[in-house]
Amino acid sequence: MPVTLSGSCNCGAVTFTVLSQTPHPYMRCYCQACRKTAGAGGFAINIMAMAKTLVIEGREHLAETTIVNDRGTVNEASRSFCRKCSAMLWNFASQWPEQIYPFASAIDTGLPVPPGIYHIMMDYKANWVTPDIRDGDGVFDRYPDQSIEDWHKSRDLWVE
Repeated sequence: MPVTLSGSCNCGAVTFTVLSQTPHPYMRCYCQACRKTAGAGGFAINIMAMAKTLVIEGREHLAETTIVNDRGTVNEASRSFCRKCSAMLWNFASQWPEQIYPFASAIDTGLPVPPGIYHIMMDYKANWVTPDIRDGDGVFDRYPDQSIEDWHKSRDLWVE
């Protein structure tokens, strides 16, 4: 059974729930967009969830911005945030319409501790950031070959 994740912004104007089969916050992204919008130690952490299950309260307080990322091709993703407190809540990429990517920092539900961390987009890391890389962690200049789903499945962490 998928895990129900409950989240909110800092001021509480926006709350949401969403179901996830991949609840481990295992990937830290150091790209410029994540670094500048998340402000969380120079990186952002996303989880993947099922977009059709997203339930939002306080929708009138949401705002959205478009982020352009470089993956060899230009992909556009939108980030939703609270217009009252500016807390980033989730990403949505139109090329994967069945998924939504909540920021782990917005989740109020206790999340499982991952057995390792992937540090991605290290080519874009700010020079002042010293990543906490531990034995068993993966480090990638850009994106890893393994998707969020594959990472969870290969470690028997996929939730049916």
